Amino acid sequence: MEIAIIADDMKKELMTEFCIAYCGILCKHSICATATTANYISEATGLKIEKMMPGARGGAEQIASRVAYNEIDVLLFFRDTTPQGYHEESYTEIMRMCDLYNIPVATNIATAEVIVRALDNGDLDWRQYMK
Repeated sequence: MEIAIIADDMKKELMTEFCIAYCGILCKHSICATATTANYISEATGLKIEKMMPGARGGAEQIASRVAYNEIDVLLFFRDTTPQGYHEESYTEIMRMCDLYNIPVATNIATAEVIVRALDNGDLDWRQYMK
């Protein structure tokens, strides 16, 4: 399965800790992430991660494009929801694309855990037949 990861600055540490905890599952899948997030995670876990551009410089759009081409099966997207950190306009398109193409999305650690465990159990294998 193809997993895309995005984490806002205030959520990069949480995403990294999440990936450390689930490294055993994530290593079985292909992962891409925005540049800085990819660096954090790969340094902490040793996971092989394809680096996109930084999120604010087009990385989120690169991932949205992959969603549109049905090249992403899961999106883990930890967002900073504080008023000063929330960039609604840059997130609207990627979330719309995930809804349009039935991509499971986790925007918090609780949902991410459910999705990653579902990946491990094979519960998301239906995605292979949707392509």
